[in-house]
Amino acid sequence: MIAVVQRVTHAQVTVAGEIVGRINAGLVALVAICAEDTDADTRWMAGKLATLRIFRHGDKYFDHDVAQIGGTILLISNFTVAAETATGRRPSLSPAAPPEKARVLFDQLVLATRALNIPVETGRFQAEMLVDLQNDGPVTMIVDSRSH
Repeated sequence: MIAVVQRVTHAQVTVAGEIVGRINAGLVALVAICAEDTDADTRWMAGKLATLRIFRHGDKYFDHDVAQIGGTILLISNFTVAAETATGRRPSLSPAAPPEKARVLFDQLVLATRALNIPVETGRFQAEMLVDLQNDGPVTMIVDSRSH
């Protein structure tokens, strides 16, 4: 499971002109479920997103996590994050899980994150979405469950 995580002051996701998720301060995570991902990846990613200390506190730039600032996480399923781009000019999306598996694991990620007492908003699975955000910092990180 791979997530592109951004610290934001606010963000929203729109589908067909309707805002389906909106947050103030917190994290936006564009999440790709990979073909080899399991429930363990879901639990690991939820824990990492909930405890990643990337928010300012006083003069410390990376000191608080999303719960400590009273923030929210906007989780957006985004299979293109898993794209293989090392060869050729057209990205290969074969590392991404098929939609049926991805939907199950993404839904589990949402539930696992909420179970950690983190408010979560989402986009809409398999929809064309417009994501608007204000990146704070800018702070953008790649979090990969395969790296632990």
